[in-house]
Amino acid sequence: MRRGIAATALVASLALAATACGGDSDSGDKAGGPVTITWWDTSNATNEAPTYQALVKEFEAANKDIKVKFVNVPFDQAQNKFDTAAGSKGAPDVLRSEVGWTPAFAKKGFFLPLDGTEALAEQDKFKPNLLEQAKYEGKTYGVPFTTDTLAFVYNKELFAKAGVEAPKTWDDLKKAAATVKAKTGVDGYWGSTAGYYAQPFLYGEGTDMVDADAKKITVKSPEAEKAYGTWLSLFNGKGLHKADVTADAYAHIQDAFVNGKVASIIQGPWEITNFYKGSAFQDKSNLGIATVPAGTAGKAGAPTGGHNLSVYAGSEKAKQEAALKLVNFMTSAKAQETIALKNSTLPTRDDAYTDQVKADPGIAGYQTVLAAAQPRPALPEYSSLWGPMDDELPQIASGKESLDKGLGDAETAIVKLVPEFSK
Repeated sequence: MRRGIAATALVASLALAATACGGDSDSGDKAGGPVTITWWDTSNATNEAPTYQALVKEFEAANKDIKVKFVNVPFDQAQNKFDTAAGSKGAPDVLRSEVGWTPAFAKKGFFLPLDGTEALAEQDKFKPNLLEQAKYEGKTYGVPFTTDTLAFVYNKELFAKAGVEAPKTWDDLKKAAATVKAKTGVDGYWGSTAGYYAQPFLYGEGTDMVDADAKKITVKSPEAEKAYGTWLSLFNGKGLHKADVTADAYAHIQDAFVNGKVASIIQGPWEITNFYKGSAFQDKSNLGIATVPAGTAGKAGAPTGGHNLSVYAGSEKAKQEAALKLVNFMTSAKAQETIALKNSTLPTRDDAYTDQVKADPGIAGYQTVLAAAQPRPALPEYSSLWGPMDDELPQIASGKESLDKGLGDAETAIVKLVPEFSK
């Protein structure tokens, strides 16, 4: 999941993305010549995309009859851009789709069902829970490409100096943060005000923003109010950094952690390569990774995130066939191992976790917390529910709104997203 990451692609990439669509836009392939397909990649343009581009060249060398137009589209713009393009029959042939987008695009008929196709020829190699998350109403609309979840990441050296261990509960974290501050002078923890990063607090109380099965909005339930109350309490206290509600909050928190100015944060594996670039983690073994602390319900965990590769249902048959080959290649064990080694992202199939891949302490650490990850419900509107939380939580954390009013406003906004749900 790449929630809150600032767009890093150049404006030129946007211009290219606007014109380099698949489907009808590339229907001018010369008779007898290579089929040209377009892949919209939504990864970090600097840290990840170069690895994908190199693999595309390998694919083209092995498939002379296929050309791939690789377009890096900023993650925070890709969902809306694809929605618009697909609605006008001009979408790319392949999309690197965040797992939460799958049910929404499948419901609209934008994604091609992949069951029985070349793309899923090695279906039994993928982690079952990730395949399940790529389904909508019993059909599979994506092949798991990368997976992730949030973890409690910490500076082992600072924790050791303070004589504390990775916390098991949020109360443990408050005590550890105060001790770290007292013993090292560095804040012990800095939390995020983004909705996605508050999700573990909900899970810790055994709840969510909605109960999809019961079709009920639960963001203002007693359990949710307790969860968000705990989240809010971690911005005020000894060793707890105050809330940053600026547009650059994500970057500020990340920079402070990688340079040893704060001892711990909640973060995902997409930042492993950036962790290692910081002065605090020149020694990679200094990076501590643990399951997020548990709530009062005794539960600990974070959302299962990641990305699937999906094929546009509106592409002509020849392009779909070429796209299925590309998806099969990019999700193969060999490609997944290469991506893990280059990008430090987590593979979605067990046979890609080779000894060499597991030698990366970041990957090995995040692999251990995946078991506590909680899949999101197959609700087409689910990924949009974080929008209201992204609006309200900063207001709550800054003291501009009370917790009660902020959650009430979020509930009102969510009602509009899932009008068939009760409160």
